[in-house]
Amino acid sequence: MAWFQYSWWRNIALAFIGLFVLLAAAGAVYQAVVTSADSRHFPEPGRLVDIGGFHLKINCTGQGKPTVILEAGLGDVLTEWKRVQPEVARFSRVCSYDRAGYGGSDPGPMPRTSAQIAKELHTLLENAGESPPFVLVGHSFGGYNVRVFNGAYPSQVLGVVLVEATQEDQYELLPKAWNAIGTAMLSRYQSQAKWAPVYIDLGVARILLSVRGIHGSHLILQSKYLKARASELEVIQISAEQARLADNINLKPLIVLTAGKSSDPTLASGLSPRDLEAYQRTWIDDLQMRLARLSTHGKRIIVPDSGHDIPSEHPETIVNAVREICAML
Repeated sequence: MAWFQYSWWRNIALAFIGLFVLLAAAGAVYQAVVTSADSRHFPEPGRLVDIGGFHLKINCTGQGKPTVILEAGLGDVLTEWKRVQPEVARFSRVCSYDRAGYGGSDPGPMPRTSAQIAKELHTLLENAGESPPFVLVGHSFGGYNVRVFNGAYPSQVLGVVLVEATQEDQYELLPKAWNAIGTAMLSRYQSQAKWAPVYIDLGVARILLSVRGIHGSHLILQSKYLKARASELEVIQISAEQARLADNINLKPLIVLTAGKSSDPTLASGLSPRDLEAYQRTWIDDLQMRLARLSTHGKRIIVPDSGHDIPSEHPETIVNAVREICAML
């Protein structure tokens, strides 16, 4: 009888293991098939360029000089610029791209610091045949990246536009509750990256989104994307110090675009009214002005009816800033 019970439980366990393997295999096939279909139905513009062992996706349009380089924020792929790039292309050459691990780009070396990102961007532009001079546009975290690029290759950069860009003193000056939100976000990103082989690669996330009628998310439903995004946030204060040390904007034209309101639901729900007011005051009146003072030709413009996502909410302000800098050169 004991042998029979052992055999029965063993068979049940093997059946469950077999079912799990079958479901995992089915999920992996589903993920691969639907991702391939989404790539055909929702293609990302641009081409892949070998930068030495891996490829990055770059999308360049328009003609003329200088060439405008668009650097997206944390978690944003090159389509973040879909309302900006076509308008800039009317009067100059303009390129957007996916950082390593993002969108159509291959994974790159870790950790994902601004110094590493700037080095990869420089190689990408060289190998893609995009020659200087450049005007750099950096949104949010992308502000660190373009500042580090400018510091490393100052002779190639003629001007800079910073769009709601992060500033290295913010970790000390913004309300402590804001840092708590950042810590929680990092923990969430790390967890998502850790469980990506199950949650992403076995199709779980895609099934859940499909049930909700959400499609075309193939650019972010990738393990490499979640790992790159988590790494960028993990080392963001290292990137902040790299930006501080690299600055060499000096006499170059610089325009800083600052949102006049907060439309970020995370901030609105995570900060008390008092902390939210303090956040806005410090961000607008102090941190963003510190960025404008990086150049003796720096200028700050407030976009009063926009939140943090200026590229989507008010792309014309970025286009106008780029046009203004190009006219000064």
